[in-house]
Amino acid sequence: MATRQARIRNPAGARSDMRLLTIASILMMLASAFLLYGLNYHTRRLETEVRAQERAADTARSDIAVLKAERAHLARPDRIEPLARAQGLAPVGERQFAASADEALQPPTPARGRQR
Repeated sequence: MATRQARIRNPAGARSDMRLLTIASILMMLASAFLLYGLNYHTRRLETEVRAQERAADTARSDIAVLKAERAHLARPDRIEPLARAQGLAPVGERQFAASADEALQPPTPARGRQR
C-alpha cells in the first residue's frame, strides 16, 4: 500500500507507467496492423484462386456441352446407316428377335438348306 501512496504523491512514477502503457499499446497496434495486412493478402489470394477455379468449371461445362452436341450429331441414324451398310451390316431381322427369355438362351438352330 505504501507504493500506491508513493505513486499518487509521485507523478514521475505515474508518467513512467503511462509511458509503458503507451509503448505497449503502440506495439499491439503495430502487431494488429501486420496481422490484418497478412489476413487481407491471404483473403485476396484465395479470392483469385476461387475465380480461377470458377473459370475452369465454366470452361469445362462449355466443353461438355460441345461434346454432347458432337455426339448427338455423330449418332444420327441417317448418318450411321450408310456407314453400317458399307461395312456389310444390315438392320435387325424378324428371326433375330426372341419371343421369351428362355428362347433367347437356347442355341440357334441351323438354317435349312445350309450345310456346314
